[in-house]
Amino acid sequence: MKKILGIELGSTRIKSVLIDEHAQVLAQGDHEWENQLVDGLWSYSLEEVWSGLQRSFASLSANYTAKYGKGLTSVDSIGISAMMHGYFALDKDDNLLVPFRTWRNTNTATAAEELSTLFQFNVPMRWSAAHFYQAVLNNEPHVKDVAFLTTLAGYVHYRLTGNKVIGIGDASGMFPCDNVGFDKTKLSKFNDLLYKKGINNNFENILPTVLLAGQIAGRLTVEGAKLLDQTGKLQAGAVMCPPEGDAGTGMVATNSVLPRTANVSAGTSAFLMAVLDKPLARHYKEIDVVTTPTGEPVAMVHVNNFTNEINTWGGIFAEVIALGGGKIDKGELFEKLFKSSLSSDVDVGKLVGYNFLSGEPIARVEKGRPLFTRLPDGKLTLANFMQMQIYSALSSLAMGMEILYGENVVLDSVCGHGGFFKTEFVGQNAMSAAVGAPVTVLSNAGEGGAWGMAILALCALDSKAPLHEFLQKLFANTAKTTVDASEQEKQKFARFLQLYKQGLPIEKTSSEVL
Repeated sequence: MKKILGIELGSTRIKSVLIDEHAQVLAQGDHEWENQLVDGLWSYSLEEVWSGLQRSFASLSANYTAKYGKGLTSVDSIGISAMMHGYFALDKDDNLLVPFRTWRNTNTATAAEELSTLFQFNVPMRWSAAHFYQAVLNNEPHVKDVAFLTTLAGYVHYRLTGNKVIGIGDASGMFPCDNVGFDKTKLSKFNDLLYKKGINNNFENILPTVLLAGQIAGRLTVEGAKLLDQTGKLQAGAVMCPPEGDAGTGMVATNSVLPRTANVSAGTSAFLMAVLDKPLARHYKEIDVVTTPTGEPVAMVHVNNFTNEINTWGGIFAEVIALGGGKIDKGELFEKLFKSSLSSDVDVGKLVGYNFLSGEPIARVEKGRPLFTRLPDGKLTLANFMQMQIYSALSSLAMGMEILYGENVVLDSVCGHGGFFKTEFVGQNAMSAAVGAPVTVLSNAGEGGAWGMAILALCALDSKAPLHEFLQKLFANTAKTTVDASEQEKQKFARFLQLYKQGLPIEKTSSEVL
């Protein structure tokens, strides 16, 4: 039996998953962590990175030993993934020049705007290039000493293998990419811009080498094994696949890497990744363009706010039940609330709400103020209220999809994962109406990004076939459910979206006066 390890350093948890050659889970481990404000910027310390990785691996090893009665001393292949983007800058001696700056920081607005105009390509504030250029604009003294710029996943991979490489999906969150690597034309433009700012260096020289899924990206060194396993029992030599970002692992875990496929992650926030069959005609501030782990262009619609208000109101309803002396399981409560929406009126009782706990760029709202209102002749019932909450969560995402459909983007299927889809049918049906495509949920959708990263490591170890063929074979017998919303449901959502758009000035005003 082969053992393949996938590790993903997420925003709140470092998860490790060990699978066999059939992608079946053998053991799991995790470690919770939180970012900290350092000099006004969100960061994780190097000490936290390594102690978190070690604790996650130790948790997985203990789980493996408990199941199989023996220690985990060797693995065949390893893949490292992490939250995309951010700024990890090292000098020529591999010293970290400034604390790791995560994707969460928004201090790069000026740089992102200038680069987007220069490239005629949307460069979000969280991209590595925006962080670097903002440091240049700020005259930060460390810039002249940057010898290697990478992501969190790229850094961990480098320390485990000695190789300065990165998967193309993660690379596309650093700097614009074509289907094989960093875009040479845009690199040339950026170098000219940097030269005018006094930086006489080829930006590409400090970036990692870009690799595609299926390529071997080095092997675990003796030093790397000691970094990962504090007991010193883990053997060196495991094949390493290219490090990837969390967007790429999500595509792999949902078998959504071919053109005209998409996956949507729907939880506290949400994002939809649509694999394109042709480039977008122009750039949009609301749409990020990245790539699959094999270099296919992907349009990402990201919304900051999704299930937060649904969760909050669920808590209120639980309090009401408790006030009456009752008690109900949280999962059961949400299932009943979601199912109640199925009997809502065709006009959703003329209710409208906004789930903006924080700003929502797609809706052009800078500050969030959760809001609920209704027309005087509307009908406030539990069914209408829950339908409104579900549709409200979906509306900003639908506005982003309108941009893609305006570009004649075609989606044959969307694979959903996340807590929004836990209740059978309801979330899938509403999502299908909002995005205009059938929505599928796989039985293994809960395995997550670390599992997707392990699959990429398995592909590098075993597969001679392209990634999409490898995944099709791997997922061939996976149980799944698909929901294609009826015309009636689509029209119902469209009516709600129209009212939602009409009410957006109310939301904007509330953020200004409250």
